[in-house]
Amino acid sequence: MSKRTRRPPRKPRRPAKRAAPRRDEPDLIEQVSSALGDHDPLTLLGLASTLLAALDPRSRNPFGGPSDGPSRDEMVETMMAVPMAETSALLTAVAALSGDEVLRRRVRREVADRDDLVPRWLADLHRTTAAPQAFEVTHVLGDGDNVVVTVTLPGGRALTAVVYIDHNMGTLVKDAFVVSTPLEDVVERLRDAAGPDPDTTARPVDPADARARIVDAVALGAVTFPPFETDTWPAARPLVSWMAGLLPAGGTGYERPGWDDAAVAGLTERFLASAFGTGQDRDLLSSVLWLATDHSPGDPMRWSPTAVEIMLLDRIPRKIVDDPEHLAAAPALLRAFIRFCHQERGVRTELTEQTLAAVDAFEPEYQQLIRSDRPQGPAALLAAMGMFGEPDPSEIALDFLREAVGGQAALDALDADPLPDEPFVWADVPDDIHDRVGAMLELVDSCCTELLDVEYRTACRRLLADAVAGDPEVFRRRSRPAATAAAICWTVGKANSLFDREPVTPKRAVKDVTGYFGAAGSSASQRSGPLLRAIGAQARQDGQVDLGSPRYLTGPRRARILDRYRALED
Repeated sequence: MSKRTRRPPRKPRRPAKRAAPRRDEPDLIEQVSSALGDHDPLTLLGLASTLLAALDPRSRNPFGGPSDGPSRDEMVETMMAVPMAETSALLTAVAALSGDEVLRRRVRREVADRDDLVPRWLADLHRTTAAPQAFEVTHVLGDGDNVVVTVTLPGGRALTAVVYIDHNMGTLVKDAFVVSTPLEDVVERLRDAAGPDPDTTARPVDPADARARIVDAVALGAVTFPPFETDTWPAARPLVSWMAGLLPAGGTGYERPGWDDAAVAGLTERFLASAFGTGQDRDLLSSVLWLATDHSPGDPMRWSPTAVEIMLLDRIPRKIVDDPEHLAAAPALLRAFIRFCHQERGVRTELTEQTLAAVDAFEPEYQQLIRSDRPQGPAALLAAMGMFGEPDPSEIALDFLREAVGGQAALDALDADPLPDEPFVWADVPDDIHDRVGAMLELVDSCCTELLDVEYRTACRRLLADAVAGDPEVFRRRSRPAATAAAICWTVGKANSLFDREPVTPKRAVKDVTGYFGAAGSSASQRSGPLLRAIGAQARQDGQVDLGSPRYLTGPRRARILDRYRALED
């Protein structure tokens, strides 16, 4: 026997009265009742969207504990247990916006069984159609786009969504809202708001492309933490997603700019050969181009005041580990590079001046940041979220120690014995790169002999041999042996706190070690990535380097780790 036939009979419904809602839900029921009295369907759909967004598990803090609030399914079960016109209407709207076909069929059966009257447009919501046209409003500096799409509800009412997709933050939805206005009127208002701006363009876009762009950007924004929140976002996310889902499929989303190594190298040479590039630091430029191409939006020639702010106040201080004296030249480099890029792309002088003014405005804070003890990488993200102090500090410290040596077992077995004076192991070096590895080894040994000590020489030899064995292709690439040698010494130095304030000897400045090879710290840090991957270590972005094994750690460094471990255990 089905659940429907087992359900106890309901009492006849009295038109003049409604069943009393549960005491913990009067506000919601009253809102639904008010929405049903509004002639604009957006009122009820907006309420359903807000409710679904609040119950979306993606909106929860990934660093928090289990949520005490109800899930979507629990909320549905509660409304199923309260048969009344208001819950029938809300269930219908929630099921439609959820995108869950199983839920939609279940709600349709439930509401039909109740014999509740819901508005005709709501009952026929599945007949909503998408407009055959969409628009995109863009600005020449490319910080973000407004994608505008419209659907027509049963009965002829139009709903138009304006979705702002931010490229600086990863091509994700940063804000969106929905209005009960036709597409043409909304686009006209956006044009009016822009005024006589020669840099803003409103143009038609294929609806299928609009769908792909919105869907991708919504999905990325939904899993970004901390989330972007406005008065209408992410409350409108379920409604916007439903509207976008009605557009034709098969479109093309945003494509990341294609800047491979050859294109970046060409840009580098063009800039340095230009009047703007005279006297500029090639290594610092390499760091800026790496950040601009490997991170959103991926176009090293796109510069706006917002892009400048992100580069100076976040990316360089957080991701580049180098002496402040070297990083201090970044604002001057940016001024020259911005002028070069804007001239090549024909950007108006007024926009160039606004972008340069941003460099002036953010430089004082930047100069202070690069000279401060600051969290970097994941630690900076946690600090921005206010997470420090909430988790157990001792457990966090233990995690760092485990990562430094390769796990709890390695930590328990750790000793502080000095590394032996060990020869280089040639067994796994392929014949075709024997000479290149030999040249690197000679440079590494020379640096360790002159600037460091025997333990560092053994650690660097081990790293070189293990990296060759792990991925010999790294050493077949065209690069100067000195650059790779610098990366090896820098990597081992970072793993052993050679450049930090930690009381471990010996101590050296980054520029002393990398300068020995004629390289900069930023260049060495970038080249360390392939070495780390070759030995199976995880590249980190917080300024620290964990090689995942005590075999690369000097006696003083292991002694310091042991001291911390014992203190935490006590």
